[in-house]
Parts: sequence; C-alpha cells; structure tokens
Amino acid sequence: MKTDIILCGVGGQGILSIATIIGEAAMNENLYIKQAEVHGMSQRGGDVQSNLRISSDPIASDLIPRGGADVIISMEPMEALRYLPWLKQDGWIITSSTPFKNIPNYPDMAVIESDLAKLPHVISLDIEQLAREGGVPRSANVILLGAAQKALGLEYEKLEQAIRRVFARKGDAVVEANIKALAMGRAKQ
Repeated sequence: MKTDIILCGVGGQGILSIATIIGEAAMNENLYIKQAEVHGMSQRGGDVQSNLRISSDPIASDLIPRGGADVIISMEPMEALRYLPWLKQDGWIITSSTPFKNIPNYPDMAVIESDLAKLPHVISLDIEQLAREGGVPRSANVILLGAAQKALGLEYEKLEQAIRRVFARKGDAVVEANIKALAMGRAKQ
C-alpha cells in the first residue's frame, strides 16, 4: 500500500488538521508516514501546500515527484488546479467547490469548473454549506477528509479514532462535531 497525497488550500482553512488526522490514522494502521513541511504562507489568506506520503514500506523522501500524487485534497478549487502537474493520470482530486478569492485576478469559476470536469476522478463539494447545514460550521475541512477516505486507502474507523485523539483536548463537543463532519463527507464519496 502506498498513497501520496498533496494537501493544499489557503492558510487558516485546516490543512494541518487534516494532515494530523491522516498521519495519526496511518500510524494506527502500522503504516510508514512522511510529511514535507508546509510550503507557503501559513497565515490566514496565504497559499499553503504540504506533501503527505503513507506506505506499508519505508519511504525514502518526503517530497512527491511531478505526476506522482495519488490524491489532491484541496480546500479551495483554484489550489487543486495549481497542483495538477503533480497528480497521476488516474489520481483523485477531492476539493471544495467554494473559491477563496484572495487575489484580485482570481480566475473565473466557470473556467475552473470546466477544467475540473475534464479530469477522470473529481469530488467537488460545497463543504462550507454542508458544514453550516449540518451544524458543524468549524469542521468543513473534516467533511472534505471524509469525502477523501476511500481515495486515501485508510480505514474509516482509523480516521474516526484519529479524530477522537487529535481533538480530545478540545472537549467532547468538538470531537463529536468532527466525527459528524467525517460521516457527512463519507456520504458524499
């Protein structure tokens, strides 16, 4: 088993939380894991990208080569397309459909949607709306993670256990909101 994942979005959207949950779940499946440091501005509004590699065999490098990513998980649709050169031909994109327009020349959404529609494996969700409707407004990132579960090749129960451990110090309400968000995303796979 080997899955190379690019996590991307904009600072403050929860990319690091997703990486932590995936890493915890992978370790609980006795898999090897390597993560490249976050590239970009980790402050709110800046481009953020991280490589996360999980495997049943030892991993030599923490960087994913161009054309080597199995999955791109993106909190923002333009960011998903930015990292397209790293995606395998049969790779998956799991992305939020809601733009975060942090630049004055943000591309037209019709163009972004058209580009995504040309790809063979895309899940595009309005995670912000789903989070509001589901009563978990601060867990949109975990909805996206739930939608990516099958593409990641990780057991759903391991992701759930990881959420319980990662968010335990924040209290039961936060844990349960994120468990609910994970299930909501899983239903959209």
